Amino acid sequence: MIFVTGDTHGHLDVGKLGLINAKKGDYVIILGDFGAIWNYEPNFQEKNLLSMYNKLPYTTLFIDGNHENFDRLNAMPVEEWNGGKIHRITNKVFHLMRGQVFNIEGLKFFTFGGAYSIDKHLRVEGMSWWSQEIPSHAEVEEGLTNLEKVEYNVDYVLTHTCPSHLINELVEGAEPEPTNKILDGFNDLMQYQNWFFGHWHFDHYFKNPNSKFKCLYNDVIALN
Repeated sequence: MIFVTGDTHGHLDVGKLGLINAKKGDYVIILGDFGAIWNYEPNFQEKNLLSMYNKLPYTTLFIDGNHENFDRLNAMPVEEWNGGKIHRITNKVFHLMRGQVFNIEGLKFFTFGGAYSIDKHLRVEGMSWWSQEIPSHAEVEEGLTNLEKVEYNVDYVLTHTCPSHLINELVEGAEPEPTNKILDGFNDLMQYQNWFFGHWHFDHYFKNPNSKFKCLYNDVIALN
């Protein structure tokens, strides 16, 4: 079984995971701002949090959001897992890297993290904000290459933020940022059943009854 939910922000919103009825062999996917890898180096709080994840019966997967320590994440060894690239945080916590297509329980997932921090003026670069939050050209190219291999057809798209055309229904007057525009390009190319994203700190099901998009924060969706 595969479950999808929104941001956990380290310890702050991890309590929602207690509501998920997942068991051994299942997967829970967090849609960015995982935030457990945050400080300059591992501290007591981080070790406790990762220990909690390791004690859960299921495997936790996450895409990156904008609030992650990218210096530490990107310094980790890259592994191949289920058709795509990951950073293995622990034996039961994996970072699903940008621009990958994973085959999980017979379903194809395209993953592409990242987003713009509107509060970065209140943060310190390299300590609480990292410029790698915005995807690079190389990550976009890798995404396109991997999508071409599956003929641009996947079951689910997992991102942290969303394509530009959804923004005004989420927050009236909000302007697209670079990641939204990157996702516009992917959206124009892909076929998929559903697209799940986090970032906005609320759950939202779009007015169009035929929309394939869902914005998740506290809600949990079972995919199979």
